[in-house]
Amino acid sequence: MDEPTRGIDIQAKEQIFDLIRRLSEHGLAVLFVSSEIEEVLDVADRILVMNQGRIHSEVRAAEVSLEKLLALTMEEPPQ
Repeated sequence: MDEPTRGIDIQAKEQIFDLIRRLSEHGLAVLFVSSEIEEVLDVADRILVMNQGRIHSEVRAAEVSLEKLLALTMEEPPQ
């Protein structure tokens, strides 16, 4: 899902989040892309931070704070 909540109201966002959680509970993987970091933390189990088309960090949502995740998004990728 690429930016599935862009431009929709809060109730519709919650419906999308509920759908993602239900799919996950049934064993399906959901790739969720969002520029809203708070949404990513709310929905994801595992977060991959990409820069210039490459993954440069991987964290578990339950183990990272918003501040740490923001810092990761600002880091230069390893060469």
